[in-house]
Amino acid sequence: MGRILEMLLASIIIGPIIGVIARLILPGKQNITVMKTIGVGIAAAFIGGVIALLFKVDSTSGIDWWQWAIQIVLGIIGVGLVSASGGKKSA
Repeated sequence: MGRILEMLLASIIIGPIIGVIARLILPGKQNITVMKTIGVGIAAAFIGGVIALLFKVDSTSGIDWWQWAIQIVLGIIGVGLVSASGGKKSA
């Protein structure tokens, strides 16, 4: 339980960075708000952290490159999906 809470807090801090990196890597214009970018980044950071934990690549000496790669790939997928579904439209 403690590890999941730690990942959640880390995701809130790292998530916006993941979202911005995903938008910068994804080609073309993304029709998505800043808040949705942050939300996608937080979700990608958390889910990527869980995946890294399951595959035991979350705790390496130094920077956890595999975890970052998983999180960024998930962020790119998330930003692309939100943008394709009309990211700036409001309900």
